Parts: sequence; structure tokens; C-alpha cells
Amino acid sequence: MNTVEPRTLEAPRPFRYGEDGVVAPGEKRHFKYEISETYHGDPVRIPVTIINGERAGPRVCLTAALHGDELNGVKVIQEVAARYDPEDICGTLVCLHVCNVPGFLAQQRYIPIYDQDLNRSFPGNERSNTAERMANAIYGTFVRHCDLGLDFHTSTRNRTTMYHVRADMATTEVARLAKSFGANVILSGEADGGSLRTVATNDGVPTITVEMGRAHRFQPELVDRALEGTESVLAEYGALPDTPVHWPGWRRVIDATTEKTWLRADRGGLVDMLYGSVPLVYEGDTICTITDHFKSYEERVVAPFTGLVVGVLQNPVAAPGHPLCHLVGVDDATLREIEREIENGEFTERPWA
Repeated sequence: MNTVEPRTLEAPRPFRYGEDGVVAPGEKRHFKYEISETYHGDPVRIPVTIINGERAGPRVCLTAALHGDELNGVKVIQEVAARYDPEDICGTLVCLHVCNVPGFLAQQRYIPIYDQDLNRSFPGNERSNTAERMANAIYGTFVRHCDLGLDFHTSTRNRTTMYHVRADMATTEVARLAKSFGANVILSGEADGGSLRTVATNDGVPTITVEMGRAHRFQPELVDRALEGTESVLAEYGALPDTPVHWPGWRRVIDATTEKTWLRADRGGLVDMLYGSVPLVYEGDTICTITDHFKSYEERVVAPFTGLVVGVLQNPVAAPGHPLCHLVGVDDATLREIEREIENGEFTERPWA
């Protein structure tokens, strides 16, 4: 079992970045930091906020828009950067508002032209391709010098995802971080190599991924929940010592290798999602149907086990092999708690929220 521990916290100290950038204890600074250049030789700069508390505490890095069209996290970090001041914080908040600036400007997932995935390029290389050079600048300047990481994402285009955390729960400090964020669903497993989450965690900076909703939009309910989760993490690690940690009414930790599945189309056609007003389905329930234009055939896609639909297709057309929904199982105790919340009108999870 990996037992990465966060770095030992020292007395209040300046946060240093680049060749001569310094944010002193008690200072809050907004700036843009150059990580690349355009074809014209103009700088590509990422927006950054550093809030350096007056008292000692953890350095927490928040990142958004590693995929340029995933916007909910951009709003979360904007609100975090506006909400807290140095007198509120023990430690330092390092807020990287938009990491993939070229993708953000083009509203595309990957770096335009080259179609490179910034979130498969860490820790980067200053002499490699565009994505690795950008990743190298972001990681070496900011992430590597922190103690914890929260990386905000959404689903890709034409899909949406339930609010949940992805984390390697076999790693002690990652498990602590994931639980303190307060999400009901945690998808446990290692991330892809080259992802910020994997590289940072292996480098002694425990990091989780927060997945929330859809690309290309702000979804206020999910943003508010992520702000609550961020505050809970800051409380757990002493950055907000007078704030309570938020613990959800139920939590389901899903083994990414054995307790989840993508249901895929076996033939092409038009897709109608048919499950109910909440994403709880029982074994044998019809989740969706696929028909041709003439309704000469209808294929029913049924739940192979009882669980939660945590991700779902939103573009209502599919080709063979196309992912339709992401289903995760629930145990009996969790099922009873979910059913209780549904009956009492307390259940808030919606993959389409």
C-alpha cells in the first residue's frame, strides 16, 4: 500500500514562483504567469491567485480547465479566490484558474492544432512538445511546492457526470483527502499515467480529481457543492481551523476495476433515456432504448446490477460501441440509505444537474 504523507508544515513562509515572484505571508496576489508562446511569439499566460495566510498551515493547490472546455471548476476557483483573504487562512491557497489556456480560448478539450491532452503530459519536459512544456511550467512552478491538490473536471462533451471524486484510496493521505471533500460517491483507483493526479500523488502531493456535470457551462448547484467540499478539506487540514468538516449522510467507495461498468450500444440508432427522476436503477430496469428512424427495431439496454447511473450520454444518437451510461454498484446498506433519501425528498445526486 502506498502511504504518501504530506510534507511537514513549517512556520509561515513566502510562496516563491518563477525566477523572482514572491507572495509574502499575509499577502493575496492575482497575476498571470507565462507558460508558453503563440505562433506570433506572444505569451500564453495562466491566471493565478495566491492567498498566503498570516499563520502556518498547508499549501493547497486548486487546478481547473486542464481540459479547456470544462468550466465548472473555473467558476469554483474564481469563487475560492474571491472568498478567502490572508487573515482567514492558515497556510496558502494556490489557485490555477485555467491551466489549458489555448483550449479554453478555443473552447476545446485538448490543446488546439496539436490535439494534445495536457492532463496526460505531467510532470512535463521543458524540451518536449507543447503540452509537456506547458505541464512542466505549471507543475514545476506551482504544484510541486504544495502539500495537497484538488483538480476540478467535468465530463467530456455530449455527456454528463454525477458529482463525485476520483482518488487512489489505497494511498492513506489520498483517502483522507477524498473523504474530507464530502462527496457521496468516490471512484477508487489509479489515474492514467501523465495525469496531474497520479504524478502529484507519487511526488508526495496527495491529489484528488473532482468530477462534476457537463462541459461548456456553469452549473451553480454543482459549483456550490464543490465550494462546500473545498471548505471541508481546508477545515480537515487546519487551513480553516474554526470551520467544521462536512461529512455526507452516506458514502460509497467504488472499486474502479470491479464495481463499475460502461454500458455501450450494440447497434446504431436514436437513444431514448428511460430511467426515472433519480439515477438509481435496479437490476433488470430499462435504462434506455435504441431505435432506427422507422422504429423497425428497438433494442432495450437494461441494468446488469442495481446501482447508480453516474455518467450518461446526452447526445441522443449512438453508433455500435458508443458509451451510453456509466453504472456503479451499491451495497445493501447504501441502497437503503439512498432509498430513504429519495422517499424523504433529500436525494440530491443527478448526473444531468
